[in-house]
Amino acid sequence: MTISDVDLAHLARAVELAREALDDGDEPYGSVLVDAAGQVRFEDRNRVKDGDETRHPELEIARWSANHLTPAERAASTVYTSGEHCPMCAAAHAWVGLGRIVYATSSAQTGAWLAEWGIPAAPVAPLPITTVAPGIPVDGPVPELADEVRELQRRRFGL
Repeated sequence: MTISDVDLAHLARAVELAREALDDGDEPYGSVLVDAAGQVRFEDRNRVKDGDETRHPELEIARWSANHLTPAERAASTVYTSGEHCPMCAAAHAWVGLGRIVYATSSAQTGAWLAEWGIPAAPVAPLPITTVAPGIPVDGPVPELADEVRELQRRRFGL
C-alpha cells in the first residue's frame, strides 16, 4: 500500500466532511471523488439523520458518477473516504465501475472502537470491501488519521 501526499490531502478532506456531518447531527463519514487528472469531481457526507439509512456519501458518489461520468472516467477515478465502505456502498462502487478506493479507517477498526465503548454492532455485517467487490484496488487504513476519526466516532456517541 502506497499512500502519497496527494492521497493524504484528499483523505483529510474526507475526514473534514465527516466532521461537518457530525457537527450537523449526522454520523461522521465523508467521501471525495477525484478524477484521473486529480480534480475533485464530487464530495459528500453522511445524511442519514432524517431516517434514510442509505444516504451514505459513497453511495451518493456512485449515483452521481453513473449520471455524470463515462465508464472510462469512472474506472480511472479514486474515491477517498473517512471510513471503509459498508457492503452496500462497496457493491454500488463496483456496479458503476468506479476505480480505486482509499480509506482512512477500516470497518474492523470502527467495530473494535464500538465494542470497546459498549455500542451495539450495526445491523449489516462489516465485510471488507475486497470481500464484496474483489476486483477493486483498495488502500487503507491510513494510521496517520486513525486518532482523528476515532475521536469523531467517540463524539458521535456522546462519550
